[in-house]
Amino acid sequence: MSDDVARPTVIVIGAGMSGLLAAAALADHAEVTLIERDTLPAGPEPRRGVPQARHAHLVWTGGVTALGALLPGLTEDLVSRGARLVHIMGDMVSRAPNEIWFRRFTSTPHRNLVCSRDLLDAVTRERVLADPRITLRQTTTAARLAGDAARVTGLHVRTPDGEEERLDADLVVDATGRGSRAPVWLEGLGLPTVAEREVDAGVAYATRVFRASAEDFPLVNVQANPAVPPGRGGIILPVENGRWIVTLSGTRGGEPTADPDAFTDFALGLGDPVIGELIRDAEPLTAVVTTRSTANRRRYFEKLRRWPDGFTVIGDAVAGYNPVYGHGITVAAQSALALREHAATTGLTRPGSARRLQKAVTRPVAAAWDLAIGQDIFYPGASDQPPTRVERALAAFVDRAVATGARNPRALAALLDVMSLSRPATRLFSLGMLIPMLFGPRRPFLTGAPLTEDERKAVVQGR
Repeated sequence: MSDDVARPTVIVIGAGMSGLLAAAALADHAEVTLIERDTLPAGPEPRRGVPQARHAHLVWTGGVTALGALLPGLTEDLVSRGARLVHIMGDMVSRAPNEIWFRRFTSTPHRNLVCSRDLLDAVTRERVLADPRITLRQTTTAARLAGDAARVTGLHVRTPDGEEERLDADLVVDATGRGSRAPVWLEGLGLPTVAEREVDAGVAYATRVFRASAEDFPLVNVQANPAVPPGRGGIILPVENGRWIVTLSGTRGGEPTADPDAFTDFALGLGDPVIGELIRDAEPLTAVVTTRSTANRRRYFEKLRRWPDGFTVIGDAVAGYNPVYGHGITVAAQSALALREHAATTGLTRPGSARRLQKAVTRPVAAAWDLAIGQDIFYPGASDQPPTRVERALAAFVDRAVATGARNPRALAALLDVMSLSRPATRLFSLGMLIPMLFGPRRPFLTGAPLTEDERKAVVQGR
């Protein structure tokens, strides 16, 4: 583009991961202003706008790939600061929801990015805000959209001194997360009500950080079983600076609490006590923090019959998931890639293209949504719509796929391709899954957590 041609202007609302990645995706194609209501920390520290950051987070392979495409070298930078690329399942001890332990096969290509959410946010924020084409306005709150039902032309904001200001833009991107006001804003422009669906298993989370009892320890994950409510689970996530983030979860009637004296007992009472045994004598470094905002909630913006030019919604503002599945950041990165591709191929100002853009950024949502509700819908009270016959049949097939993948590396590769959001769900019906499922050979199921003797000894010696 020649220097005398004005670049489009974009406003991105929210400087969480979705907003940062959206800004990075658009910087080659527009002048970007990032609106954030908080004051952002200078380093890897908690902030008010991301209360869920204190719990265990990871980025699946599909997200690692997308992050690398959006911000080349980001993963390497994170690893240099203490993050890990963890081999799944070689560096993971995991019990599936159907109470089957996965063997620690090392032939799969999947590597998940593991670190504290504070570190992930800080390094990403540092990279994105260093771009001179991106302007950050902190302590500034989005009030409402400017424009009409045919076209959004900007955003009204409240400035730090309480004044209202109008900012004009060719495109406004809502990346404000679960609390998005987009449905209300769109109705205010005269557009129809946005259809929503919620599947709420009633999960509560409790997290405490411990001093690591052993270095280079595998992730340990005991997933809740929807068939045996209340569903209780937990994870030990070894992160930077010699720490274990331990997150416990429970559905209605079996929720963990903020009581520090009850934390280890809750872990010992899971379907397998391995997490409780590993942290029983570990040194706690923090109090227990809890979260209850964990419902799967999807807003079907892409189904509106009319959609205004100049506006799109991305990330958790479209769909938020039960955090136990770890897909939020991966979906945000893949949606940002779709945003970049649209900007490169279609442009940001072509009349009538915004509806196509909204559909494009929503596509990565579908796979994560189906995986999440495929489990959570079976908890009592999770939805006012009981599971359909199709959902029950798919859940039964996934259980069988898990049982096969737990004992066969070829089938595990297919399963992880889907779980990591690297391949569509049809991968579960490939020969790599169906042949082992139907014909074997099959190893016996494991009878307990596949920790090695050296790993168990390292925990004892580290106390």
